[in-house]
Amino acid sequence: MKKLALAGLMAATLTGCSSQEEPQVLNLYNWSEYMPQEVLDRFEEETGIQVVYTTYDSNEAMYARLKLLDDSGQYDLALPSTYYVNKMRKEGLLEKIDHEKLEGFEKLDPELTNLDIDPDNQYSVPYLWGTTGLAYDANDVEGEEVTAWSDLWDEKYEGRVMLTNDMREVFHIGLRVLGYSGNSTDPEEIEAAYDKLTELMPAVRTFNSDAPRMPYLEGETDIGMIWNGEAVMGEEDMPSLEYVYPEEGIIVWLDSFVIPKNAENADAAHQFISFVMRPEISALISEDIGYATPNLAARELLSDEVANDRTSYPTPEDLTNAEFQKDVGDDAMQIYTRYWEMLKSGQ
Repeated sequence: MKKLALAGLMAATLTGCSSQEEPQVLNLYNWSEYMPQEVLDRFEEETGIQVVYTTYDSNEAMYARLKLLDDSGQYDLALPSTYYVNKMRKEGLLEKIDHEKLEGFEKLDPELTNLDIDPDNQYSVPYLWGTTGLAYDANDVEGEEVTAWSDLWDEKYEGRVMLTNDMREVFHIGLRVLGYSGNSTDPEEIEAAYDKLTELMPAVRTFNSDAPRMPYLEGETDIGMIWNGEAVMGEEDMPSLEYVYPEEGIIVWLDSFVIPKNAENADAAHQFISFVMRPEISALISEDIGYATPNLAARELLSDEVANDRTSYPTPEDLTNAEFQKDVGDDAMQIYTRYWEMLKSGQ
């Protein structure tokens, strides 16, 4: 896993012809470390379609690039998070999914399909869902147990906190600590969250959405935000890494396959989505990278160790006060963006 750049397959030479047939290519635009190499290898071996894997570290970066390349057809598949599916389909940046070309959609959890972000899943197919919570190194964090987002403001953690490089997630914790919804569109509440987050900034050592477990593993930070799958992978090398469902409420998100407008190989995109929806492939992905699969048939194939791991598969109690990320609309997003830029620049 790492940022993947897969070697191209040799084009087949036709008997009696001097020209070569170009191999099919699927350009996949995805988060870092978010698709096991084994899955890509098996897909290429079975179909002969070369997968070119390009990465991003935030929804904002993915969206900006796809909007910039709107008519280029450079990418065939991307995986935006919950609210960006809604934003991108409304802006005409996505091609419709042809469900007749898919196999296995009926195996997906009905609680994660036909959502408001994409009624009838006309433009998206769920890939993985997960949570963004607290993490801390139990060997380095002393005193009372970490239980809430508000604990990050404790002065003893100054210079030791990590935040994801995700605008909405960071503002979510500021809003929830103040008792507001993480999906607030109220300018005054967003400003109040900004003010609260400026108080936290002296404690922040780094922002990381590339591989959020690494600052913990490398001893750069001791406490902060993390995605649950990153926590699972981090625990393999650092058993003292603890994942916490904050009292104010966890952040819940869903990442979905989408086909960008004017994709050059939409047929290959449909083939890849169907391949991933095979129960054995979905189970492999969940066990390998630690996030929860929306595939009900795949869940039956999970080992007890994975299926019962609360970090990957939270209990109903863990999801008390949880909030699913929603599209807050362009007006609110402009406000968030302005304060985010001020926060990152230290204004």
